[in-house]
Amino acid sequence: MVAKAGSEQAVGQALRDLVEPTRAEPGCTSYELFSSAADPATFITVETWTSQADLDAHLQSPHVAEALRVSGDHLAQAPGIHPLRPVS
Repeated sequence: MVAKAGSEQAVGQALRDLVEPTRAEPGCTSYELFSSAADPATFITVETWTSQADLDAHLQSPHVAEALRVSGDHLAQAPGIHPLRPVS
């Protein structure tokens, strides 16, 4: 997620508020929030879920909806989701 200039704190707080409830969700094996050292307006979560269904449920959870509501006007662009696969 990329915050608009001046909105880094608001977006960062909305995302920090997601960490604990997300880690408590069924199927969440790892959930880490990072901010870019090169661009403090950029936030990245690295997540591991036991199944696509668990991830789908997370994306529909009330705490995700609240984070998107709170941060929506503060985002420079729509959030990007990039599923990853190991290459080695």
